[in-house]
Amino acid sequence: MTTTPKVLCIHDIAPNRRRGGDIRALLSPATVGSTTGFLGTLTLEPGEVVTEHWHPYSEEFLYCVRGLVTARLDGEHQVLGADHGVCIPIGMRHRIVNTGDETAFLVFHLSPLAPRPDLGHVDTEAVLNPDAPHAPIIQSGPHAHTVTVTADTADTADTAHIADALSAGARR
Repeated sequence: MTTTPKVLCIHDIAPNRRRGGDIRALLSPATVGSTTGFLGTLTLEPGEVVTEHWHPYSEEFLYCVRGLVTARLDGEHQVLGADHGVCIPIGMRHRIVNTGDETAFLVFHLSPLAPRPDLGHVDTEAVLNPDAPHAPIIQSGPHAHTVTVTADTADTADTAHIADALSAGARR
């Protein structure tokens, strides 16, 4: 954890479009040195989707600031309008679709952290942009630097770590 607070703007962070939408991990280990979780934003245009995935180590808090989305949570549909939030438990499959007619803007927080960033998500649906870097990339501002993890650099031992998470109580 950093001893000096860092203030970042979402416009300093390059979007991660791997699973769809415009996802920006604003406050994370890579951007501010956080040690217990990370916070980011999700922007979805009407009809745009974040493909289904789940987190073997983290629960996800998702808050809709504006717009209207439908979250498919383990196959059940939940509508989230502006000023509504949901806590997605560890191991729950989830997919987010903008079902409204305006741009949706959401804030999310995941905690606790996975042992490594590449172990944080398990995709259960083909990602929309598989060659997109996993960001975070700080593209401007006083903390500008690049940290990327691509499919080519992911550790092949991920399956063993995911199996450990499952045996620790995560579902699916």
